[in-house]
Amino acid sequence: MPIDTSIISKKDKTSPIESNDFAERTAKILLNLPRGIKRSILMMADFIMSVVCLFFAVAARYGYIDNHVSLLLLSVSALIPVLCLYVIGFYNGVARGFFDAMMGSVLQLFFVLIIVAQTVLYFKLLPGIPRAVPILYLFLFFIWLWNSRLTIRELLARWQGQRPQYKYDDYDNVVIYGAGEAGKELLEGLRNSHKYNVVAYVDDDPQLTGAYLLGKQIHAASDLIGLVGKLDIAQVFLAIPSISRSRKRQIIDKLEGISIKIKELPSLEEIAEEKVTVSSMRRVDILDVLDRQTVEPDVNLLQQNITGKSVLVTGAGGSIGSELCRQIIKNKPKCLVLYELSEYALYTIDQELTAKKAKNKDDHAIEIVAIIGNVTNEDNLLRILNLYQIQTVYHAAAYKHVPIVEHNPFEGVINNSKGTYHCARAAIQAKVDTFVLISTDKAVRPTNIMGASKRLAELVCQGLSMTTAHTCISMVRFGNVLGSSGSVVPVFTKQIEQGRPITVTHPDVTRYFMTIPEAANLVIQAGAMAKGGEVFVLDMGEPVKIVDLARRMIHLSGHRAKTNDNPNGDIEIIFTGLRPGEKLYEELIIGEDNIENTHHPLIMQAIEHSFPLDELESLLAELTEKQKEFDVAWLKQQFKQFVDGYRQGS
Repeated sequence: MPIDTSIISKKDKTSPIESNDFAERTAKILLNLPRGIKRSILMMADFIMSVVCLFFAVAARYGYIDNHVSLLLLSVSALIPVLCLYVIGFYNGVARGFFDAMMGSVLQLFFVLIIVAQTVLYFKLLPGIPRAVPILYLFLFFIWLWNSRLTIRELLARWQGQRPQYKYDDYDNVVIYGAGEAGKELLEGLRNSHKYNVVAYVDDDPQLTGAYLLGKQIHAASDLIGLVGKLDIAQVFLAIPSISRSRKRQIIDKLEGISIKIKELPSLEEIAEEKVTVSSMRRVDILDVLDRQTVEPDVNLLQQNITGKSVLVTGAGGSIGSELCRQIIKNKPKCLVLYELSEYALYTIDQELTAKKAKNKDDHAIEIVAIIGNVTNEDNLLRILNLYQIQTVYHAAAYKHVPIVEHNPFEGVINNSKGTYHCARAAIQAKVDTFVLISTDKAVRPTNIMGASKRLAELVCQGLSMTTAHTCISMVRFGNVLGSSGSVVPVFTKQIEQGRPITVTHPDVTRYFMTIPEAANLVIQAGAMAKGGEVFVLDMGEPVKIVDLARRMIHLSGHRAKTNDNPNGDIEIIFTGLRPGEKLYEELIIGEDNIENTHHPLIMQAIEHSFPLDELESLLAELTEKQKEFDVAWLKQQFKQFVDGYRQGS
């Protein structure tokens, strides 16, 4: 009876190749042989075929084998290329992992052998051998080597079940965007995958349209949307490591509204540093859906306060603190002290940096010290600063989650404001050269205690900077960083993965964004530009609506947003209302006319009002007593006096 093909899944349509028992047994026996025996078998097979190729080359030249041609001479001559192949490491490779690059080396070897053979024949050292024979012989032998290795690779891949041969295993049809070298290597890397079935290429070059690469047709970029439906595409892999962010955004925008996952190859730098392989795919960086441009860092600024110096990072286990540590290690300090209150966070970053140090020989001389400590403990800070002769301090320790600090106001202010005071004062007493406070855009006209506590920390640093001629104290203020703990990106990512609705506080809420590495990079550069007392502001680009960010993340994950216009969408966006102390939008400067440019295009300097240090010290001295009474009204009154634009509530 006829078969109803409508019930066959897309996996059935691939017509899997069923290997017979004999082939499977043969493959198993061959694969289980020792490497030395397998290598000997390949060399023997190549030698036999080398003799055959040389025999046919001579026969083709004469039309017959001349009687005076010695068979012993033929065998010895045929052995020479095989021995040369062994010398260049041709037999060290794995036959089932054969790639074209090795044949390039073989081609170069044969070119040298042809020159040597022609020289020998020119001086008539081998009488009876025509000059055309070596060229024809090596051509035939090269064809054998190429085809035999390709055949072995294909057969072993099938016998081992390395191709997508299973009827019921889930896999995704994939289009590779980019038919260059990276796209070619990506397909090679995915050949053994059960998860992905590459069905076609797409490329911007019109001259490639209609051509084939490794058996896959190359389509025009304009055909991409049509291919998604025609070929049942589930994912698009961007295989253009050098692609610009603007071009990547255009491709993403082109696929707007289509339920499809978009992934990309790592950057050329990551591939070159061997952090990943060319077949490693990752989700498209969310930064690519934001209108934000970056600039190359100033290497001199990065190294100025770090290279060859002793550096301490407070809050070293946090999102910003840990990235600062990674950037510092790259710039080769003499010593890096990790100062952190959380034992687990300290252990994590210490293990990571120690592993990097062990892997990189150039980092072996760097001393990494992990210290558990509270920034409010000035005596301990002073001891550590003196013990390790610290020259540069990056103060990243802070409580930063707005709702939590709102419910724990005194803990937040004591840690963020008073902790900064003790840390900066210890740095002055230890004659540290540079002290950099990591601040936030929430310190500008704050509506919450966290923001007010960070502005108070800035005021403390401004006041202390006036009391010292040796220690250069500065502050760096910026907005949200993508991927930090508690930021919307990891929260949204988790909600999407779990298929839950995305929660956004308000449809109009906006935020500034940059990546953690870029923020840490700019913090280091800003600190190197300081003369003392500056409040640096990082250029965060244009503010982003959080709801737009949520929609883009839904799209990049291959889902569709569920809306009134699209009730059958996958992920719904729910508005939960502003949280305590949360603002609709953030600002980076307090006044419109108090901002100046610096020689770095992404770093500006804010001219902010300050207070005498004794007034601030009086406030901080009362904190402990007021904490016992939990006098929040007093605390907020102090904010109104010292923090410009502070207002309670959203």
